[in-house]
Amino acid sequence: MHNTTTDTLVIGAGQSGLATAHHLKNRGIDHVVIDSSPKPGGSWPHYYDSLTLFSPARFSALPGLPFPGNPERYPHRDEVVDYLTEYTDRLATDIRYGHRVVSITSADSELIAATAEHEIQARRVIVASGSFTNPHIPSLHGVESFTGQVLHAAQYRTPQTFAGTRVAVVGAGNSAIQIAAELAAVSDVSVYSRQPIRWQRQRFAGRDLHWWLTYSGVDRSRIAARFLAQAVPVLDDGRYRAFFDQGTVAWHPMFTRIEGEDLIGADGHRRSVDVLLFATGYRPHVPFLDGTPAVDAVGKVLHRGGVSTTMPGMGFVGLEHQRSHASATLRGVGRDADAVIRRLLP
Repeated sequence: MHNTTTDTLVIGAGQSGLATAHHLKNRGIDHVVIDSSPKPGGSWPHYYDSLTLFSPARFSALPGLPFPGNPERYPHRDEVVDYLTEYTDRLATDIRYGHRVVSITSADSELIAATAEHEIQARRVIVASGSFTNPHIPSLHGVESFTGQVLHAAQYRTPQTFAGTRVAVVGAGNSAIQIAAELAAVSDVSVYSRQPIRWQRQRFAGRDLHWWLTYSGVDRSRIAARFLAQAVPVLDDGRYRAFFDQGTVAWHPMFTRIEGEDLIGADGHRRSVDVLLFATGYRPHVPFLDGTPAVDAVGKVLHRGGVSTTMPGMGFVGLEHQRSHASATLRGVGRDADAVIRRLLP
């Protein structure tokens, strides 16, 4: 088995891993990045075809490279893939694709990551592997009896696949609403969530909300606290809400059980659907840490602000709400990566 020694190992070469490598390189810290994918782009090539960012290009860049083009536009998925590919090329660091970490052990104040082909020994390991490969579908009474198709947004690509069907989208976040709106052109669509959809105006006085949070004198800490304390609102310029106001897409309180093709509400009302599409987020995917002190018995990452509380030398970048509501986004991973590296350095 081939062995490599480095100061810091970064697991994952998506947006979080690239931002981490950028800060390590700027500090002159020897590092290796390893990723199970065969090519750059992280999880972005696998998202649904029409995905459009809800933050402008100006606020959707990794550290050291502005997003190209009009900074006020909202980039498409494929533009993000191209941007990450260019970022990778410019970074010019040691990134090894097609290698999946299967375990991490500690020995003599070092961490050893093993793949099927080799071992990498490092003083520090920063896990930036993302969560796209671990989509979350909540446990629902009777879902095993559903006679239609069950899928997660991670498996969704285009609306044409569902033409003429009755689709129930479960979730009330940006992706859920974006998917429901485009499905409405070809399907009978309903949205279900435990809380009503929270709408947030995307632009004020000609500027995006992110501009006001970044450059104006508003109290950003209070706004961020509100975002964390409640369900994240849907950023909308009016077009998505119009689908609901006009009755093109219907919102319903979360159903309580499923029988066959029927979704049954708390009031006993039944609605028949052909497809259950869950846009209910993702969970960290770190199977290589199973059995280590870094996670608890159910695989939950044990950390404080992205630094492991149980495994010295280990950090995390890209966890949802790791340090802020933007921690798992293009605009937030750079700040988090810098903070984690600072805390891990001696």
